[in-house]
Amino acid sequence: MESRHLHAAVILAAALGLVIALFAAAEFFDASLRQLCQINSFFSCSTVDVSGRTTTLGVPDYLWGIGGFGVILGLGLLADRFPFDPRYRWGLLGVTTLGVAFAGYFLYVELALIGALCVVCASAYVMGAVSWIASLAIVRQGDPVSAPAPPSTRRRHR
Repeated sequence: MESRHLHAAVILAAALGLVIALFAAAEFFDASLRQLCQINSFFSCSTVDVSGRTTTLGVPDYLWGIGGFGVILGLGLLADRFPFDPRYRWGLLGVTTLGVAFAGYFLYVELALIGALCVVCASAYVMGAVSWIASLAIVRQGDPVSAPAPPSTRRRHR
């Protein structure tokens, strides 16, 4: 996949993840919003929100999402703007890897300890995974300078 598509995937997934995390914050404070993702007793944002298990290291989980997706979005934009600077690519991979680790922990808490799955949260986990996969592909592509030029831009010798 082309680098610009991978960068676009990271940026889009981070932006959607940020919107989802902001909605998770809103539904935490407004109980009426929880009903939007109340499918049954298992797929239930309300069950997760009122469980008392929605803070990690003293920080509400929705703030981890807002902050994490904000950082991913920022690094994604920087990596796209400065493709020759590997710090942004590697920083993006590091942050998305941490995000996936946090999401795995949050998913464990929901499934194993609470016994319910927040559909909004699960959507954020998917956006984090998309960001991570695209970030991994960006890093694997490496420095655009070292990549061979496409055939249409190579000089022809006569």
